[in-house]
Amino acid sequence: MPIEKIDTLVVGAGQAGIAVSEHLSNNNVPHLILEKNRVAEAWRSGRWDGLVANGPAWHDRFPNLQFEDCDPDSFPSKERVADYLNDYAKMIKAPIRTGIEVTSAKRLPGQGGFLVETSDGSIEANRIVAATGAFQHPVIPPVVPSETAVEQLHSFYYRNPRQLPDGAVMVVGAGSSGAQIADELNRAGRKVFLSIGPHDRPPRSYRGRDFVWWLGVLGLWDLAAMEPGKEHVTISVSGAYGGRTMDFRRLAGEGVTLLGMTQSFANGTLSFAEDLKDNIANGDADYTKMLDAADAYVARTGIDLPEEPEARKTWPDPDCLTNPIKELNLAEEGITSIIWATGFRQDFSWMHVDAFDDRGAPVHQRGVSSEPGIYFLGLPWQSRRGSTFIWGVWHDAKHIADQIAIQRMYQDYRAPSERNSEAAE
Repeated sequence: MPIEKIDTLVVGAGQAGIAVSEHLSNNNVPHLILEKNRVAEAWRSGRWDGLVANGPAWHDRFPNLQFEDCDPDSFPSKERVADYLNDYAKMIKAPIRTGIEVTSAKRLPGQGGFLVETSDGSIEANRIVAATGAFQHPVIPPVVPSETAVEQLHSFYYRNPRQLPDGAVMVVGAGSSGAQIADELNRAGRKVFLSIGPHDRPPRSYRGRDFVWWLGVLGLWDLAAMEPGKEHVTISVSGAYGGRTMDFRRLAGEGVTLLGMTQSFANGTLSFAEDLKDNIANGDADYTKMLDAADAYVARTGIDLPEEPEARKTWPDPDCLTNPIKELNLAEEGITSIIWATGFRQDFSWMHVDAFDDRGAPVHQRGVSSEPGIYFLGLPWQSRRGSTFIWGVWHDAKHIADQIAIQRMYQDYRAPSERNSEAAE
């Protein structure tokens, strides 16, 4: 059986793969998308039941299709986001094949393309776009041994409070996932402990505008690189319950026990860093910085937005903040489960090409790899702060597709001697 050939092979049919398909089609680039699961599978099976988008419907979308059945300022459910991406793929007639896993890709010696092995056979491609996203493999730090009498799972596999055994819950991680899950469990009547590391904590809205609007008018979505020293700082923001600023003092006032970063485990006891006060203070400073920048923008532009002095009022310090807990015995506290909201690692082990550094991270410029013919899409900070958001990946995808079109133009060029030779034949 002859091997199928395609100009550009896109691996992954999430928001990145769908976005680049639209731009490749606009550039008349023949392409194919392979997805090992369903379209937008991570939104369906890699999120908890109550998750909603972190951005409002008017903003967290592709430019050419709105969430028609959603209030523009509401936060669509995870299932609605998945349906939206599926609808978009159909609208642009994206050439997607589902249920096909790519197992390896390697350069064809002396031929300029790649041989791609899949669960459905081999494909030769001139170019490959790795659109597998930023959230590939959940990471649980090796802190609590697996044989410990407590259930441990990553936030990727958490679905709802009923899934967990009776008892108190430890949530590790204060990014959007950890904070929202801790809030949900507390509302469900669970005793919750939340281990908090360094984080940014923007206001959900201020002076009548969502924080995504403020990031836009202040030019912060287009930051090209993370601030030095903030490489491991997460962002705690939520669209849950209609959208509300994530305030850890409020959570503590509602019953959640706050703890510093989880450090070690021994003899049934977890130990925590003495950094809770600093982490909360730095999160507060980030929050205040955004309010100050917004106020300065209003003063400079004269835009008519109502003042909001209530936004600067703080909840009282809970006892767990003024007297931080250094150690916690799981059995004594009745903790029967630990949810690790501790991020993901990327996996490009299927790509046998010279496109990675010593740590296995892609070497690229705005997604254009150092290896000719290889492209990446959906990476954090690929070109800007907004690169992992639905609207941000759409703009990164346009750049990738344009670069592919440019390379095709160069490769189609024929020198005068070549044109004369072809004419003679």
